[in-house]
Amino acid sequence: MALTVEKVASCDPLWNAMRDQGKELAAREPALASFVHATILKHEKLEDALSYHLAKKVGGEDLSPMLTREIFDEAIKAEPSIADAVRADLSAVFERDPACRSYVEAFLFYKGFHALECYRIAHWLWTQQREGMALFFQSRMSELFDVDIHPAARLGRGIMIDHATGVVIGETAVVEDDVSMLHGVTLGGTGKEEGDRHPKIRRGVLLSMGVKVLGNIEIGEYSRIGAGSVVLKSVPAHCTAVGVPAKLVNCSGCDRPSQEMDQFIDEMDGRN
Repeated sequence: MALTVEKVASCDPLWNAMRDQGKELAAREPALASFVHATILKHEKLEDALSYHLAKKVGGEDLSPMLTREIFDEAIKAEPSIADAVRADLSAVFERDPACRSYVEAFLFYKGFHALECYRIAHWLWTQQREGMALFFQSRMSELFDVDIHPAARLGRGIMIDHATGVVIGETAVVEDDVSMLHGVTLGGTGKEEGDRHPKIRRGVLLSMGVKVLGNIEIGEYSRIGAGSVVLKSVPAHCTAVGVPAKLVNCSGCDRPSQEMDQFIDEMDGRN
């Protein structure tokens, strides 16, 4: 006997919660009921809903939504870690963004989440030597979401890109698990380097709004970079750096900056 959508959903707590939230949204906003049903309620799995939703956004005249979805489905089926990362990313947005009230809200409406999952598909294509298609999706991501992540960059899971407008991540950048970044963040090169030329952002880092990290340097795990800072030198683990150019202001900050989203920086504490 075939499993019903409800039975499949019950095996996935996050997806089950999303379906319940989708039903509540449809009941509160009848004008959105068809949208919610087509995007969430008619699908058996989160992966199916994701490929449908993103394909509707990314597909267009040059590559139809139907063909786009086929490519997305192919990537998700071939690389199971994409589905795991999607769940971790959704959880990160819901847990860290005080404006986010449900998983379904992030899934349907948050362009930082949409751009990140488009990158995951493009990255898989890049690893399969399908560079042209990967770059096509990068270009569409930039046009639609104002987020430019090179498909060769390596991003972990549990990442939150809040607001996301103006985020740029270069080809050889690395962003490890549980990183949070706000709008206007650039992980770029200095313009003088070749090869491995972009930053390495270690686990649990918080990059506040407008941060620019330039060159093949490392931001150590669980560090914080203050708003508007320009970082040209590596930052040790568990430290805070601010300014133009950025300087260390303390190395005794919060233990989990990306999760706590604590952007208050007391320059009188720690070392200068």
